[in-house]
Amino acid sequence: MMRIIAVGKCREKEMRMLISEYQRRLSPLVKSELLEVADEVAPQSLSAAQIVQVKEREGERILKKIRPSDFVILLDLQGVMLSSEALADKIDRIQTYESGDMVFVIGGSLGVSEAVRQRANFRWQLSSLTFPHQLVRVLLYEQIYRAFTILHHLPYHK
Repeated sequence: MMRIIAVGKCREKEMRMLISEYQRRLSPLVKSELLEVADEVAPQSLSAAQIVQVKEREGERILKKIRPSDFVILLDLQGVMLSSEALADKIDRIQTYESGDMVFVIGGSLGVSEAVRQRANFRWQLSSLTFPHQLVRVLLYEQIYRAFTILHHLPYHK
C-alpha cells in the first residue's frame, strides 16, 4: 500500500483529472491513496513565530495520518535528488525490507514542521525548481508510476 499525504485541497479540475489518471494507471501495480489534510489559513505576511505555528499545526495533521510502522518519504528541498531508476530501486527496497506502508508527504506552502522532518525515514528532493503544490502532486504520481513501470519492466519509461 502506498499513501500520499498532502496539505491542502487540490482545487484545479485539470490537476485532479491528471491525478485520477495516474491513480488509475497505478491501480494494477500498487494500491494507492491520496489523503489531504487541511492547510492553515494565514495572512500573506507572517512573522517567523507565526510561520512556525502554521507549520506545527499542519504538521500535527500530517502526523495523525502516519502510523508507527509506515516508511515516510518527505518531499523536501534539502532532500536527496534521485533519478527515476534510483527512485524505482528505493521503492523496491522499501517494499522488500520495510513492514509498513510507503507514505509520501507533501507539506504546505511554508514547508513542514520539525516534527514531520524528524519522522521522515527519507527526505527526497523532487526538483530544485519551485512548483505549485497542486502540480507537485501530479509530478509525484507520475514519478511513482514511472518507478513502478521500471520495476515491472513495462515500456512506459524510456
